[in-house]
Amino acid sequence: MNNNELKKKIIYRSNYRGSKEMDVLISSFVKKVINSIDEKQLIQLDELVNLDDETLFKLNRDSNMNLKIKTNTIIKLFQKFNIK
Repeated sequence: MNNNELKKKIIYRSNYRGSKEMDVLISSFVKKVINSIDEKQLIQLDELVNLDDETLFKLNRDSNMNLKIKTNTIIKLFQKFNIK
């Protein structure tokens, strides 16, 4: 899959998660970062948008939470992200 196809997949997934609140949070984050990240980070972003809503919520609200997820650049950006 090339980068453009992966970006389309990520954007779609970020908009159709199941809960409106998470749709807004994830799609806003994806829109902010998707065109400024490298290929490795794009893969990390794909992994992030495929996490379940509860895990994403916990990641975004409590960055010190002990989740069994390997921290990477995208997760750090997401943990600092706030919708304004």
